[in-house]
Amino acid sequence: MSVAHILLSRGLVTPEQLAEAQALQRAEGLRLDHALVQLGVLTERQILAVMAEHLDIPLVNLDDITPDPETLRSLPSKIVYRKRLFPVSRSNGTLNVATSDAFDLYAFDELRLATGLDIQPVLAPRDDIEKLIKSHFGLGGDTLDEMVGADDGPAAVTGEPSDDLMEAAQEASVIKLVNEIILEAVHERASDIHIEPYEHHMSIRYRIDGVLQEASVPPQMHRFQAAIISRIKILANLNIAERRIPQDGRIKFNVGGRQVDVRVSVIPMLFGEGVVMRLLDKSNVLFTLQQLGMDDGTFGTFKGLIERPHGIFLVTGPTGSGKTTTLYAALNAIVGPELKVITVEDPVEYHLHGVNQIPVHHQVGMTFEKGLRAILRHDPDVVMIGEIRDLETAAAATQAAMTGHLVLSTLHTNDAASAPMRLVDMGVEPFLVASTLVGAMAQRLVRRICPKCKQWAEPDLANLPKDLVLEPGARLARGVGCPNCRNTGYRGRSGLYELLVTSDAISELIIARAPSHRIIHAGRDTGLRLLREDGWVKVRQGVTTPDEVVLCTAL
Repeated sequence: MSVAHILLSRGLVTPEQLAEAQALQRAEGLRLDHALVQLGVLTERQILAVMAEHLDIPLVNLDDITPDPETLRSLPSKIVYRKRLFPVSRSNGTLNVATSDAFDLYAFDELRLATGLDIQPVLAPRDDIEKLIKSHFGLGGDTLDEMVGADDGPAAVTGEPSDDLMEAAQEASVIKLVNEIILEAVHERASDIHIEPYEHHMSIRYRIDGVLQEASVPPQMHRFQAAIISRIKILANLNIAERRIPQDGRIKFNVGGRQVDVRVSVIPMLFGEGVVMRLLDKSNVLFTLQQLGMDDGTFGTFKGLIERPHGIFLVTGPTGSGKTTTLYAALNAIVGPELKVITVEDPVEYHLHGVNQIPVHHQVGMTFEKGLRAILRHDPDVVMIGEIRDLETAAAATQAAMTGHLVLSTLHTNDAASAPMRLVDMGVEPFLVASTLVGAMAQRLVRRICPKCKQWAEPDLANLPKDLVLEPGARLARGVGCPNCRNTGYRGRSGLYELLVTSDAISELIIARAPSHRIIHAGRDTGLRLLREDGWVKVRQGVTTPDEVVLCTAL
């Protein structure tokens, strides 16, 4: 019985879907199974399950595979990359090899000749195989093999400066390799790519969920670092001949219909130029506040503050704590045809529909303070300032709030209660801070437990922080590690929030220049919950772990 008849008999496809797939098969020269997947009628795993039964070949879950080094050495890397095969296990002269194409008999014959072993195929989805290949054989290994095997072109390029760098950087293999490095970062949800040159190797690291993780890189990558960096500089419109001073640029590209902006920073280092690329994925910023991890109670209070007609609201926290993302989410919650919203940002990272955004240009004197004073003449209802850094900006923000505007901005303080006194320390009069500041919110980001490998277990009470209160018999969650989370146990991040509403009592404390601990005490009357306390709520809910909360809210 053919595969088509099996699919029909099991009701996995309709005759109409099969006819459509057969038409695509004839038009584009595809196999029927590939046509069905391309049309979205079936997933690859569904097709493979049928193939496994029809051909009597096992279908395996590569999440459960941990190949030993000897098995990995059994396969030549060129065949691994070219044929998309992965060695699963080896015993008694037989090599079990994962493939997504059971009909590629030539690949099995080539492998048999190269290894001298009997080849036993097992089936697995192509994406799962490629993920393991990148993890164990290195990122871009097939492209590097092509480059190493080339007679001329970028294979001649080393880490030393060369007159042929422009030509090398334009080679198709170098272009493909750089694309692979960036695409891998997008697929892994990385926020940054770090390319670092050393004397005998080149390191590529991705910052995923706030933590740097080393990418597996083939050793021959080091030979092409100058060509790789030159290609990145060309994409970012930088001077490839200048290797003595820092340079900054920007790249824009599309991945699967998503627009991704990349901010590029190049700095000369001892063994070449180091590159950091910040990925700004427009599809990953316009969250709602609840998606960011804000509970309904905090969100209700927060939304009431940002819907006020005037005043200053501050979001505080260290660099990388998600302050700008929260402000964007706040603007999205209130923007509409009846409001004029203008922002001054350094730089404008994401474009918001319905919002007028102005970039800061320090070189020509366009600062936060000058931008704010100028936009007040454009009759805004809501103003967002990227950051209050100095007295001039703070004074302009205060003036804007007093003249009937809602001002949203960020500040670098450890907690919400320190925000008003930071403005006072900058030189703003306490009575002005007390009369304009409607609230402040401190925030941190913690990693979420991976949903694919989350497990609940009895906690070791002796090793838990003393201020984490649990009900008797309570269980806590943790991620044991899986391919979905790169074996970290975490995937994605959630916010911790500490929202302080300026009450009459707090206003009096601000005027009296009271210390932050007294403001915290007064804030309890309006429902203030500290960052660490919000963290323990998320620990009890199974969102994150105690280690993550302790890491970002150390007392």
